Amino acid sequence: MIAAALKVLVIAASLGLDVFAVSVGVGVRGVALAVKIRIGVAFAAAEIGMNLLGAGLAILAGHAIGDVAGYFGFVALFVLGSYMVFESFREAAARRPIDMSRGWGLLLASLSISLDSLGIGFSILYIGVPLVETLAVIAIVSIASTSTGLTLGKRLGRRIEERAELVGGILLASTGVLFALLKALHVG
Repeated sequence: MIAAALKVLVIAASLGLDVFAVSVGVGVRGVALAVKIRIGVAFAAAEIGMNLLGAGLAILAGHAIGDVAGYFGFVALFVLGSYMVFESFREAAARRPIDMSRGWGLLLASLSISLDSLGIGFSILYIGVPLVETLAVIAIVSIASTSTGLTLGKRLGRRIEERAELVGGILLASTGVLFALLKALHVG
């Protein structure tokens, strides 16, 4: 029970840092309460939706290729986390500013931050955590991370945004490796 709760917290924290990083970037300009709510709901919905899509794909893959399907999810976590680390070092000037508070910008931001959730969703069925409770915790952490990032964005600026993406990427990649090892050792 405690092991499952720790796994859920690690997953939610790694996803929450990614959401926090993007939210700080949006919050740098300052946003109204209604915009904060809209962004928080969009980000949380994208995180949950991608987790569910990933879990559905894992079920299909599990039927097609068996128990090894879980390892594909763990590899996806590692690759996505590594990509986040890589992106955190990319020149900030190379990034094109997009209005992520509404319209296509919000949709693209929601989808981009939830790609790691696809990998989490793919592996979530193989790490021994309850799906509904895990998704609820992810939603709560996503909304809290969004709200905190948007609120602190104006004060913290770009520096914390880039470091949060780095830390989130390291956590996500490490989570993939850790869960693969636990599965291989039949622990948890």
